[in-house]
Amino acid sequence: MAILVHAVLDGVTTDQYDTLNAKLQSTPEIFEGCIAHACVSTDSGLEVFDLWASEAQMKAFADKMLPVAIGLGWPEGPAPRVVPVYKHWVPGA
Repeated sequence: MAILVHAVLDGVTTDQYDTLNAKLQSTPEIFEGCIAHACVSTDSGLEVFDLWASEAQMKAFADKMLPVAIGLGWPEGPAPRVVPVYKHWVPGA
């Protein structure tokens, strides 16, 4: 079952996001199961919205991504909100 993940990343800058993303792009298999990703800049930091094919695939990603983010000095924040997706589709697909 697909899931939607919403992470509120207070105190994280777009530069920090870009640095982490560049590191993760060197291992593209880390994103297996990610259907869609969006990062939004807010007054207090960033918010990330991900659509994953399964919670297991999202957890596998998080297990690899979090140590890299912490190593780059990202603050530890609250756990993201994870909700099951009733239905999703891509226009034109």
